[in-house]
Parts: sequence; C-alpha cells; structure tokens
Amino acid sequence: MAFSRIGVVGLGTMGAGIAEVLARSGLDVVGVEVDDAALERAKGHLTASTDRAVSRGKLTQEDADALLGRISTGVDLTALKDCELVIEAIPEHMELKRELLATLDGLLAPEAIIATNTSALSVTELATGTGRPSRVVGLHWFNPAPVMGLVEIVKTVVTDPGVVTSVEELVSAVGKQAATAGDRAGFIANAILFGYLNNAVKMYESKYASREDIDAAMRFGCGHPMGPLALLDLIGLDSAYEILETMYRQSRDHRHAPAPLLKQYVTAGRLGRKTGQGIYTYAAADSSEVVADTVPLSVEGTPRSVTKVGVIGTGTMASGIIEVCAKSGYDVVYRARGEDKVAAVGKKIEGSLDKALQKGKLTEEAKASTLAKISGTVNLEDLADCDLIIEAVAEDLSIKKAIFAALDDILKPGAILATTTSSLPVIECATATSRPGDVIGMHWFNPATVMKLVEVVPTVLTDDDVTATIIEVCKQTKKHAVLCGDRAGFIVNALLFPYLNDSVKMLEAHYATIDDIDFAMTAGCGHPMGPFALMDVVGLDVSLAIQTTLYEEFREPGDSPAPMLEHLVKAGYLGRKTGRGFRDYARK
Repeated sequence: MAFSRIGVVGLGTMGAGIAEVLARSGLDVVGVEVDDAALERAKGHLTASTDRAVSRGKLTQEDADALLGRISTGVDLTALKDCELVIEAIPEHMELKRELLATLDGLLAPEAIIATNTSALSVTELATGTGRPSRVVGLHWFNPAPVMGLVEIVKTVVTDPGVVTSVEELVSAVGKQAATAGDRAGFIANAILFGYLNNAVKMYESKYASREDIDAAMRFGCGHPMGPLALLDLIGLDSAYEILETMYRQSRDHRHAPAPLLKQYVTAGRLGRKTGQGIYTYAAADSSEVVADTVPLSVEGTPRSVTKVGVIGTGTMASGIIEVCAKSGYDVVYRARGEDKVAAVGKKIEGSLDKALQKGKLTEEAKASTLAKISGTVNLEDLADCDLIIEAVAEDLSIKKAIFAALDDILKPGAILATTTSSLPVIECATATSRPGDVIGMHWFNPATVMKLVEVVPTVLTDDDVTATIIEVCKQTKKHAVLCGDRAGFIVNALLFPYLNDSVKMLEAHYATIDDIDFAMTAGCGHPMGPFALMDVVGLDVSLAIQTTLYEEFREPGDSPAPMLEHLVKAGYLGRKTGRGFRDYARK
C-alpha cells in the first residue's frame, strides 16, 4: 500500500519532526494539535527546524518553503478523514492514547492504518481499544526525527503482515531504516537504554558524582553524543518516568523502578527542556542553552608540585600514559620487568610519535623533546625521586597490592601513588601501604593518547591535596577529570556494563538479532558502536569480569551476568582478539 496523505496527531518536538520528515519526502501531511496555543508552538518547531536545515546547507530556501507548504495544520481531527495512515505522537499516557485511537477508528476509512509513536506502552492494548486491531501498528521514531536514522516498527500478534510491509516500505521511502520487533515494553532501544538512564539518575541522586561529571564521563569515556542526564531532559522527564513505569510493570526488575528523584522532578513540573527546567536549568522553555544553577564543585586542598612521573607497566595503556605525560612537559621514567620490555615500550612510543608526525600533529622538535623526557628501567628503585607514580599493570588486585607495598618502602615522603584500575577497590591498594592518604585512583581510558576522560577516584582516606594534585595533572595533560567515589565501576563502567549485559539478555530471549540491536543503539541513540560490536572490541572476558564485579558489589539481581556471555567466554570466544566473539572475524 503506497501512501500519499498521512496524518500526524500531536505536533510537539517529536510529532513536528515526523511531519517534517514525511513532507521532505514529498508526502502531503495533515498535522493536528489539541488547541491553538499548541498549534502555534508546533509551527514554531517546524519553522525553526527547517531554518536550521537551510542555514546548514541541507535544504535550499525553496525546498524548505515547499516542504512547509505540504504540511497543513489545525485543531480539528476531522481533517484526517482522508488520510491513509495516521501517526499519533501525543503524550505517553495509555488512556489518552486509547481515547484518541478510538476516535480515529470511527473517523478513518476501514482500510486506513493507525500507528502509535509510543516508546514503551503496549501496542496490543492500544490496538484492542479499536475496531481494527489488525491495522494498528507501533511506529516508534527517535528524537530528533529529522536526524535519527532508526524507526522501530512494532507488530502485535494480530497485526496484518501487509500492514507491517506497508509501513516498512514507508520508512525506507523517507530515508530511514526500520527495525521490526514484537510488542514488549521498551521495544529494542528503550528496553536497553532506559535501565542505563535510570541508573544514571540513581547515581546522581546518591550524590556519588555530580550531574556534570556523570554526563561528561559518558560523553568522553564512551563517545555518546549526550550524557544520560542531559538526554533525559531532552526526552522529557515525564515521558521517561512513564516509560520506566511501563517497563517495571512488565519486567518487575528493580532497575526499571523509576528513581525517586525522577518522580520528584515530574511532580514539581520540572520536565526537562520543554519546561525550561529538569535535571539542568535552561535559558527558556524548549531551549538547549544550559544556565548555571549551582555552585561548581570545588576540591579543597593545595596541589602538590609534580615534575617527575613514574609509570609502572608495559601495555598499551601504560605506553599511552607515558607519551601523554612526556608531551605535557613531565619527566617520565617507566619500569618494566625486563630489558626486552623496556625496549618494546620505547619502540611503541616512538612509533606512536612517528604516526603523529606523519599526520602533521607533531613537529620533529616536539618529538625529540618528548623522547628526551622519557627513560626506562627494570629497577623499581629508579622511581624513588618521582612525585607521582601511576600503576598500569594487569587488573589483578594481588599484583597491584604487591606493587604498592613495594613502592611504600622506596618512594620519598609526599609522593602520590595512583592506580589505573577500572573496577577494583582503590582502598585495597591504599591499605597495602603505610601512606593511604597519598593513594588515589586515576582511571584513564584507552587509548590514552586519544581519549579525553580520566576518572579521579579518592578513597575515604585520600588527602584533599592529593585529589587536587591529580585534577591539576589532568589539566596539564589536557584531560577532562571527573570526580567519583571508590566503588565498583566508578562512573563509566557502572553505567556501561549493565547496559551491555542487558543487550546480551535481549539476544538470549530471541527478541532481536545482534545486527538489529547494534543498529538500534547506533542509529536510534547515536552511540558510536552498538553493544555487541563494543563488547567484541573490549573483550568478552573483560566484559564478564567487570559485570561480575558489579554484581558482587551491588547484589542487584538484574545485574547477574548473562549466561550467554559466560558460555562464550568458556568457549574461548573473547571477541576480536581471538577472531570470534558475538561475530566471527576470522572469516572476514
């Protein structure tokens, strides 16, 4: 069935975006709002969006005028009676949607299709409130609709296959890609995404980290286009609350129970960007400009002087940290367990500098200056005069504790000991020494030469001036420091790995394929990699170890490692490094 005239009910940010996408593809669109005030706001959304597209060279003014000319708007639902398809995009409330769908059912021709843009409500329940349940389908767009490439098509057990085919063809015709799935709360993307968003609110609610640091950690540490708290403000906190409530009623998973803070914001009318206040405060309703509403977090203590840095380790992370510190003006001495490893690290760093040189990011003089600041040794005692030691050895607590105990006898008073652990307790390293106040976590991200984020993790015993020193070192090395407490996963891994684990559980349930899940999270949520592609890069064994650590620390039943992940690790399918993980790389 080919469509020529499509209705959109509800022209908020999402509905206006859907109308724009349809009209851009040459379709006639009838947009209906609840009242004249809402209609004026809708026209503002459409004009602002097309003006941006013109200013960025994505549309000519003539095309923009033609696009807007194909959209007729009003407040009377009877204007939809000749539409072959009507998409509702009204607020995420079951009774409101059921009432609207019943009205549309009595208004439209029998062969017309009704689509709901719900992101979590039961499409089956909505469909059975009409006299045409076989012609009702979920058509879940992602915000902003003109930009995001994914549309989830949600079929119920009674949806006519021809209806599914027709909307799949429409999605393709308007330049989007469809992921078709069955009717369950959250569908593909939101079922995975909203547990992660809810975890972020709980993390903020507990005052474990600031909202700015939580968001910065996920942007700089994972490459997400927005941090989770800013994303919730964009989605709308009321919509997020309803989605989580729906998911919890179906899953009974405590992780889907909306964080109490989320309910408080909704009750207070702080719904996000659309009201000008949410988790952040904005310049005005519907504005993206964040305005300061709190005193920035400051760290007490005067930074200690750091001129010489010691690095322990010979892996990719260690060599990256050595290079970054030397480029930033620090004298660096690194310790390896043999002369061959000392030479290998030196060769790796020189190779990295040569690549930067070839790309024009480094001069010959800068390369020579950097190398002149680096020296290697096999003797731990050669680190005795360092002001800061960064340990970057294997993620094994017994090894790390032994190194810290040995350093305790060697280092000068006032030297700082930092561990790059990504999930182990920093306090365990601290108490292996007689100077626990000088010990801190400094979790870099791989590759250290590229990634901007460093998680700074003081323990309950860390001196304030030590924390201030590490933040100053981050500034000197041009890294973005985020401050968090000493608990498993810190910020990034505590939010990231349960999300990855949920993706495996969705695959185990045969609800969606690896490719559909990865595509949903890249095209629908803007993530740089889908969860399965990311786990194959990280290593399934590493993913399992981190998820197990999180489960053992927080004892959250929903965080138990997915059996499929455990089985793949036992089989030796560890990802790209072994040629096979969730995907088979050996055949490529």
